[in-house]
Amino acid sequence: MIHSALLRILLISTLATLLTACGSEDASNTSAPTSENSKSYNWKMVTTWPPAFPVLQEGAERFAKNIQTMSNGRLNIKVYAGGELIPALQTFDAVSQGTVEMGHGSAYYWAGKVPEAQFFSTVPFGMTARGMNAWLYSGGGLELWREVYKPFHVVPFPLGNTGVQMGGWFNKEINSLADIKGLKMRIPGLGGKVFAKAGGNPVLLAGGEVYTALERNTIDATEWIGPYHDQRLGLYRAAQHYYYPGWHEPGSVLELTINQRAWDSLPADLQAIVSSAAMAENVQMLSEMEDKNLSALQELKERPEVQIHRFPDDVLATLQTLTNETLAEEAANDPKFKRVYDAYEAFRKKDDAWTDISEKAYLAIGK
Repeated sequence: MIHSALLRILLISTLATLLTACGSEDASNTSAPTSENSKSYNWKMVTTWPPAFPVLQEGAERFAKNIQTMSNGRLNIKVYAGGELIPALQTFDAVSQGTVEMGHGSAYYWAGKVPEAQFFSTVPFGMTARGMNAWLYSGGGLELWREVYKPFHVVPFPLGNTGVQMGGWFNKEINSLADIKGLKMRIPGLGGKVFAKAGGNPVLLAGGEVYTALERNTIDATEWIGPYHDQRLGLYRAAQHYYYPGWHEPGSVLELTINQRAWDSLPADLQAIVSSAAMAENVQMLSEMEDKNLSALQELKERPEVQIHRFPDDVLATLQTLTNETLAEEAANDPKFKRVYDAYEAFRKKDDAWTDISEKAYLAIGK
């Protein structure tokens, strides 16, 4: 019995030694966490949207939460709505200067600083969300966008799209171009320049100021986004004439901006997480916009005070002509603008040719 017991002890001891050796070998083949991929980062993101603003502000916050989850808490982003940390329209400057690491808005808000950036937001009578995603993700648009922002120490990513917007709320009917003359309208970006060329007075206002300005007749009209957000903002209480289509914003890209130094400080795996989360949120926001607009439009149609109109064909035709003139003039006066304009137009022409025999042809079928 003693011999048998000793044998069992020797076998157990030998097995333990072997297991320890194997464990050591396995451990040697597994890279231990480095200081780089165990370090945590605490960042700030500022946005141009009002607090608790559906889809857009909510999407920015969801994006931050997803990154925290995907990174297992290594990258934590505190999101501030417009005005909570800095004024809404100073988002780009805050990211550029490194005051914060991230921002969320749309490129046409900084048109005064980077005119050519507007092509990465939306162009009147330009590409829809489908075309913009194709250009940015696969057609060289994102690479060009990053070149444009590089002097400002900012790295951009697409992060959301509003889809085709509505034409806006007006305190009077628009029956001809003459009705636009002298009209004060909240309308940003290239759309605002075209509106000015048509005789109107464009005004740039942050989202939180739109309803009050319209209600107090500081402005005569405003575009905002689409049925869902327009209804939530209560714009139908301040103006009753609701126009379509949104000629000025056929597919407005929302952007994530990251300070270049902050971006460079991230290890490769966190950069990959941010890139993937941004692409996922880009799809999510557009999908939510489309879904919520469906129901909201029906609700607005049922409000007796709301009158929904299509812009007259001659008004749209004139605005399109003025758009072409505006873009040509801007390009002639600014080589940087022209470079991006040429790239955008080259892709848009191919997109138009495909759209004509795909989506347009399909939608033209009687149902």
